[in-house]
Amino acid sequence: MQVNLKFTVRYDGTDFAGWQVQPDQRTVQGELERVLSQIASQPIRITGASRTDAGVHALGQVFSCHWPRAAEPQRLAKALSKMLRPEIRIENAEEAPPEFDARKSARGKRYAYTLSLTPHADPFSARYAWHVPWPVDVARLAALARRFEGEHDFAGLQAGGAAPTRTTVRTLHSVHVREGGTVGPCDAKGLFHIEFHGDGFLYKMIRNVTGTLVDSARGIVPEGRIDELLVSPGPYHGHTAPPHGLTLLGVEY
Repeated sequence: MQVNLKFTVRYDGTDFAGWQVQPDQRTVQGELERVLSQIASQPIRITGASRTDAGVHALGQVFSCHWPRAAEPQRLAKALSKMLRPEIRIENAEEAPPEFDARKSARGKRYAYTLSLTPHADPFSARYAWHVPWPVDVARLAALARRFEGEHDFAGLQAGGAAPTRTTVRTLHSVHVREGGTVGPCDAKGLFHIEFHGDGFLYKMIRNVTGTLVDSARGIVPEGRIDELLVSPGPYHGHTAPPHGLTLLGVEY
């Protein structure tokens, strides 16, 4: 009897070419499908809620798959984690309704972009935070972040080369800046997180928003550039923040 399963997974994206399967590339989806297929003794294909880019991390990525027979989800999760390398860990597994699809059923997502605002890079945050060595006005950064909240056409903040979408209109419920946090084996200094909560995100949209915010908070891009981008047909031409500072926190259903 085939069952539909829902998994929550966390991973360090540093050494992966992103989530989605790609020929001759090591990807998170590829590793999960490889091990699941070994356990099932037949090919297993999975659907992820978010196609994170190369170098992007996740604490709460969700994927679903059809399992060929009855299964104990938690037992399967433990077996899967044991067979995977340490960069990927299964946080939870459960049986889902037959119609559940990790991508199509998603109603919202939360991401955090981590900035390291210290004169010199901290070795314990270097893999997970964008070190910005220039002076950044954090109060201005927080105020400007609020400008992106609400429903907008974010075409002007979508990177070129994106797959066609039905619409580029998205709603950001909140965008706020939070100080502090722990990264690596100890408390890293000078960390700030830009936290995004929205119903969906376009290709590299968060990294483009972050790059724009940092440049505006540094005073090298005028505030009016944000208003221009929110009415631009795109694609984005500006500073794209590097991928390693971005983490998918969770998916809402």
